[in-house]
Amino acid sequence: MVALDAEGKGLGRAKPRKKAARLWWEVHQWAGLKFSILLSFILLTGTLATLSHEIDWLLRPAMRVDPATVGAEVNWAAVARTAATEAGAGRVISLEGPVDPWFAAAAILEAPDGGLSFVYAHPATGEFQGTGHWVSAQRILRNMHRHLMMPIPIGVPIVTSLSFLLAVSLVTSFVVYKKWWRGFLRPIRLNDLRTALGDFHRLAGLWSLWFVLLMILTGLWYMAEEMAFPAPPAPSAKVEPASGSVLALAERLGDTVAAAKAANPDLRLERILFPTEKSGAFVLHGQDDAILVRSRANAIWTEAETGQVLLVNDGRDLNLHQRISEAADPLHFGTWGGLATKLIWFVFGLALTGLSVSGVAIYALRLMRAERRAAGWGPALAVSWRGMGVWRWPAVILVVIGFLLIPTVFLQG
Repeated sequence: MVALDAEGKGLGRAKPRKKAARLWWEVHQWAGLKFSILLSFILLTGTLATLSHEIDWLLRPAMRVDPATVGAEVNWAAVARTAATEAGAGRVISLEGPVDPWFAAAAILEAPDGGLSFVYAHPATGEFQGTGHWVSAQRILRNMHRHLMMPIPIGVPIVTSLSFLLAVSLVTSFVVYKKWWRGFLRPIRLNDLRTALGDFHRLAGLWSLWFVLLMILTGLWYMAEEMAFPAPPAPSAKVEPASGSVLALAERLGDTVAAAKAANPDLRLERILFPTEKSGAFVLHGQDDAILVRSRANAIWTEAETGQVLLVNDGRDLNLHQRISEAADPLHFGTWGGLATKLIWFVFGLALTGLSVSGVAIYALRLMRAERRAAGWGPALAVSWRGMGVWRWPAVILVVIGFLLIPTVFLQG
C-alpha cells in the first residue's frame, strides 16, 4: 500500500500491511511450535490408532482366519458357546464380529476376580482359536490418544484443547502462504534440506486442509460433549436378570438372533452384549440404513429368557445431538468405509504429524541460518527446544505422564 499526497504523488510505502503479515506469521509459528511435542505425540498416536485393530491382528495369531472359510453371516450361537465354555465360572460381557473377513470373532470375558480378557473364535464354526490379554495395541493407542491415560474428565479436555492450536494454525496458514491455491501441484524441491522441508510443509498442508478441518471439528465436539453437552442416552429396556448359567445364556442366543432378524431383517449384526446383573436382556448392535453412525445407534433389545423383542432403536430416528455424536468417531478415525478409509486416514494422519514435525524443523533451520551456525541434528534440536520456551515443560510432562500411566490399563483388566 502506497500513501499519496494531494497531487497524487507517492509519499512512500505504508508499513501496516507488513507489520500485520509479520504478526500473522508469528502467531502461526507460536501455535505450531510451543506445544509441538504434545501435538506431534497426539497426532502420531491417533494416526496409529486408526489401524490399531490391524496392529493387533499382526501381533496376535489367534485373531487371523482364512477369508475363504468365512461366510457372509457370523455363527453367533457357535461363537457364544465357545466363549461361554472358556468363561467357566466367569461371564461373557460381549461378542464382537470380525472387523474384516480375515479377522476372527472375539468375545470379551470377565473372570470371577474381575479381570478381563479376549477369546477368539472362527466366525463360521465358532472353533476356539486362542485368547488375548485385555491390554492390546488398540486399547493403549486409543487411551493414549484420547486422554493420555489420565482420568477421562481430565485427559479429554487437555487433548481436545489442541484443536484450538490446529484451528489457529489453519487460519493463519491462509495468510502466511500467499496465493496458496496455486501450490497444490508444486513439486518438492530437493535443493537443500531447508527448501525440501518448506516445500513438503506447504504441499502436505494444502492437501490436508480437509483433514485438518475435520480433526478440528471433531476434536472440539469431543471437548463440548465431555465438558458441557453430554449426549442424551438412547432408549433402553430393562427386565429382571436372567436365570441359568453362562452356557445356558449362550444356548439361547440362536433364538435371540433369529428374533432380532425378524424384527429388522436388514440389520447387519456387529456386536452382542450379554445380560448383566441388572438387566436380563441381550442387546444387539449393528448397521442398517443410517449412515455415519456407530453400530450402537441401531440396537435391538431382547429378553434373554424368552427371546422376545422388547425394543428396536433405529439410527435414522436419532435427534440432532445424538446424530452428531454417533458420527464423530467414524469421521475422526475413518472407520466408516472399512479398511479403505482407515488407510486414507492413516496416510493423512502421517501427513499431519509430518506437518507438526517439519514446522519445528523449519523454524530451527531458519534460525540456524540467520545465526550462521553449522547444520546438524544436535544444534537443530537445541534450537527447537529453546524456541518452545517455558511451554515445552508442560508438553513433556503430559507425555511422560501418559507413558507412566500405561500400567493402569493392566489394572483395569
